[in-house]
Amino acid sequence: MASLMRQSCLSAFRAPLATRNAAGVSQVVAFHASAKKQILPPEPQSIHGTLNDPAPIPTPHPSHGSYHWTFERAVAVGLIPLTIAPFAAGSLNPTTDAILCSLIILHSHVGFQASIIDYFPARRVPKTASFLNWLLRGFTLTTAVGLYELETNDVGLTETVKRIWKA
Repeated sequence: MASLMRQSCLSAFRAPLATRNAAGVSQVVAFHASAKKQILPPEPQSIHGTLNDPAPIPTPHPSHGSYHWTFERAVAVGLIPLTIAPFAAGSLNPTTDAILCSLIILHSHVGFQASIIDYFPARRVPKTASFLNWLLRGFTLTTAVGLYELETNDVGLTETVKRIWKA
């Protein structure tokens, strides 16, 4: 009786993960992580050096690491007052609008570039990473040209947002 009780209690926990077919063999559900259904192939397995060799230290570069992180945060924090000021003060200053557009473009580019680096590492899928980086550069340039046209030949970004908000 106790083993039947324990088996029924455990089956309640196993039910979402595995099911049994007619032959009684356990089958894994479709979205379970397994080695058979990997999206990217495994990296090549190679050993460089011996176990006693120290880990290689990359050469320091100012655009990586803490400087890069600080720059990203400074741009993100700089967007806060530039987003609120034109709507709170009610003034339409083209210089403030241009700085806001520049920071939006920079913030978006850095964010999408970080996503590409995280999800498509160049050591694993070099052609895809290169293609996506060039695609990002193209979209960034197109966005910059579009916002420049909006700023110089139309009413500007903040006035456009005000008009859309009131529509």
